[in-house]
Amino acid sequence: MSTPANASANPAGAGDVGPGARGWRRLLPASLFSRVTLIIVVGLAVAQLLTFAAIRYERNMALRELMMIGIERDIASSVAILDRLPAAERAGWLDRLERRNYRFVLGGSAEGGEPRSEPSRQFAKAIVDAMRPFEIVKIGEVAWPPEGLQIEVRLSDGSSVVVHAMRVGMPVSSWVMWVLVIQLLVLALCAWVAVRLVTRPLAQLSAAADDLGPDLKAQSLAEEGPTEVAHAARAFNAMQQRIAGYMAERVEILAAISHDLQTPITRMRLRTDLMDNAHDREKFRQDLDAMHSLVREGVTYARTLHGATEPPLRIDADALLESMVADYEDVGRQVRLEGKAGAPIVSRPNALRRILMNLIDNALKFGSDVRLRVNAEGGRLVLSVLDNGPGIPPDELEAVLKPFYRVESSRNRSTGGTGLGLAIAHQLAMAMGAELTLHNRAEGGLEARLALATTPAR
Repeated sequence: MSTPANASANPAGAGDVGPGARGWRRLLPASLFSRVTLIIVVGLAVAQLLTFAAIRYERNMALRELMMIGIERDIASSVAILDRLPAAERAGWLDRLERRNYRFVLGGSAEGGEPRSEPSRQFAKAIVDAMRPFEIVKIGEVAWPPEGLQIEVRLSDGSSVVVHAMRVGMPVSSWVMWVLVIQLLVLALCAWVAVRLVTRPLAQLSAAADDLGPDLKAQSLAEEGPTEVAHAARAFNAMQQRIAGYMAERVEILAAISHDLQTPITRMRLRTDLMDNAHDREKFRQDLDAMHSLVREGVTYARTLHGATEPPLRIDADALLESMVADYEDVGRQVRLEGKAGAPIVSRPNALRRILMNLIDNALKFGSDVRLRVNAEGGRLVLSVLDNGPGIPPDELEAVLKPFYRVESSRNRSTGGTGLGLAIAHQLAMAMGAELTLHNRAEGGLEARLALATTPAR
């Protein structure tokens, strides 16, 4: 089936990601709903975490200041108590004076080097300042505990006591983390509800636009909700009605033209029969037949644009295809049937028959070996019409599905055609929720592939 005469562009790759979507953009979800939700949730979560970090930092600073003041006073008080106690009683008081972040050892000397970090130096300075007027012999920082200090202090009787002090972190209560998690969940839920409120009308509008097929009988959108949503719904419903009116008017105009042309064509046919020259009479008759066919197919195409009113029915696809092949055999045209559907399908039988007849007629026009191949795959029935003709240039495979487009530029009806056969087939396929595509075969010729669901599209 090679030079089919028409076509409709198949919007291939409508949902593909463009070449610019690289890197991190590939990680973004595809839908607007998901993207906006992600942005809002991540933004709120980051803001919440920054607030939490700032509050915790400020809290740690305040608690550290309080802790420093408390520790230095406690250590200084404990050293003063040890200094006033008799030397024999000091050992008995060490356990009483010990705390979680400091303890005392009688005798010996401090170990370690000078404090290295600024917090350790500040910690040591605060303790030293608090223990005046006691003499500080040495201050050392040890490896364990981390940033631990040993401060050797000389008592009034000349003995020494070593203060083992360390900074203790300020733990965060577990309930604070749970509150943070609950806050994030509440923010995520609120963001989801808000984004859904905004994007749901867009999804409904998109679905309504997809349902607005060639028959222009999509259901009207509910004109309710926020002002902007209601306005968009009213505008869409009005647009839908206007388009339906324009399409109906176009069909009526074409039908009227077709009806009015019938009379002059009939008169011209009668006058042609009265012509004496047989050669001229035959030429005139061929021209009149071409005019009549063009008018008839033009009206048929306009009606397919207006939509298919045929209701979907449960049919035996194998019986339908076998009867079509038998009809071609009865008129001396050879069409081979390959494969079986194997099960009934729900479709529009008249529209399906018209599509296949147009495809097969086109194949027979340009090829001698025509086959109708049936293949059931993945819940779809694929019907392929194959021929061994010259095929179609690859850059014109979509163009031939447009009305009045012909690869064959000749005006001879036996080769060029009207350019409406494939356009009618394509429009009928869209009206019944099927997909018609054309492919050049590697071994030569053309394959017209009709893929339809086994259940009605709507």
